[in-house]
Amino acid sequence: MKIDRHGQAKILTAEEIQFLFNEGATLNPPRDRALFAVMLYTACRVNEAVTLRIRDVLDRFGSVRSVVLFRKGNTKGKLATQSIPVLEDLRKYLTDYHPPKWANYLFPGRHGKGDITSDATR
Repeated sequence: MKIDRHGQAKILTAEEIQFLFNEGATLNPPRDRALFAVMLYTACRVNEAVTLRIRDVLDRFGSVRSVVLFRKGNTKGKLATQSIPVLEDLRKYLTDYHPPKWANYLFPGRHGKGDITSDATR
C-alpha cells in the first residue's frame, strides 16, 4: 500500500503488527506467524524469507539455530551469506512452527515444489 510517501510502502504501526500476529485471517496460522516474524525480526524482504531453507534456520535436531542464514547469489556465480541473530521473540514463533518433514524450504509451496511464492504471502 503506497500513500503519498514518494513511492515508499506504508510503515505498519505497532497495533497493525500486533493485529497481524494475533488476528490475521490465515489458513496456516503457525506458518504465517513464523513467516511474518522472520521478516519483522530480521528486516528481510518477502522473497528472502520464502527462499530460506530449513537448514538455514533449524539444526539437524530441529532446534532453532542462534542465527538465520540468508544465502545470496551474485553475478559471478558465487554464494554470499548473511547471518542475522535470532531474538527470543523470533525463536518463539519459529519453535511453534513445524515445517513439513518432506520439505527442503522452511516455507514450502502448496505442492511441495520449491518455496512458497511471494504472491501467495499477500
